Amino acid sequence: MTKRRAFLKSAGAVGVAGLIAGCSGGSGGGGSTATEGSSDTATATATQTATPAAGMTFGGDDTVNFGISPSVPQEDLEVQYAPLMDHVGSYLRENHDVPEGLSVKGNIGSNYSAVIQSLGQGTTDIAETGPFAAALGVKTGNAEIILQRYGYGSWEYTSIIAVPEGSDITQLSDLSGKTVAFSDRLSTSGCLYPLYSMSKQGGLDIGNLPEGNGSQAEFTPRFAGGHVQSYTLLEQGQVDAAAMGGFVRDTSTGPTSTEWQSVATTLHEDNGLPRAPIVVSPALSDEAKTALQEAFLGAPDSIYYGADGEEGTEDDLWFSRVRKASQDRYQEVIDVANELGVGTDIFK
Repeated sequence: MTKRRAFLKSAGAVGVAGLIAGCSGGSGGGGSTATEGSSDTATATATQTATPAAGMTFGGDDTVNFGISPSVPQEDLEVQYAPLMDHVGSYLRENHDVPEGLSVKGNIGSNYSAVIQSLGQGTTDIAETGPFAAALGVKTGNAEIILQRYGYGSWEYTSIIAVPEGSDITQLSDLSGKTVAFSDRLSTSGCLYPLYSMSKQGGLDIGNLPEGNGSQAEFTPRFAGGHVQSYTLLEQGQVDAAAMGGFVRDTSTGPTSTEWQSVATTLHEDNGLPRAPIVVSPALSDEAKTALQEAFLGAPDSIYYGADGEEGTEDDLWFSRVRKASQDRYQEVIDVANELGVGTDIFK
């Protein structure tokens, strides 16, 4: 494996400022004075004060730009996230001095790297992303972790590598010379942990992955652009194995249980991964970061129910609550990245 820069050292928590009691803005006023002259002449001099700017801004405009990871299909964005984004906008307008008409707009990134870099550039204010991408965002100064999400009954989740049903691949070492799909270079469950297991347990040379193109690896990598997409490549027979989050196999996000069993079998899985965080742009003020954090912590359960407002229907979000979090909660992911020697070159 080529020598690469270390990823992250064990570090203290990276958080936001303490809870802000509240924000308030000044109000402008106006007045005029008139000086009377002769009976047929009058002049007046009016003075006005400028309307004060809002005390809290986001990205330099009147919109909170919410970055969504590529694991969310474009067609699901509006129906799944609309109530959540509506709540965040309402909370900010009602509790803080923000620009009049402030709105929240969701955008799906082309990949995890694009989401993280847009946070660093200040064009995205807040984003939901994966643990590895978030931790690397902290390392590069592009993101700060403020929340962790809870979903499918746990604060943890699973990474899996699947092969076609009936495949003669029975152990990780059998992937030598094969084509393997990964969801995204910065995916924790769809790339980082699978590569770690293939290297440490399977004894495979992973070359300069996940940073490089994989030309030196003992297998051929193929990046699908998402977890379900990785499964789809396996289903279509385009790859010999596919790495993805276990939720593709275990939840309605992917195929039904019957469909999965007819297409794939699990070759390997890693358990206990910390569920994905929500991060903010370092460009925001401490007050703005805290306001966004509190908007989630004080939100009603209904923001997770999707556009129809009903729990247990197809447009529900995959996560159902959040809790405060920082870099410390993702130290295990950081350690795995360090083991693989992943550095900031992955953004190049």
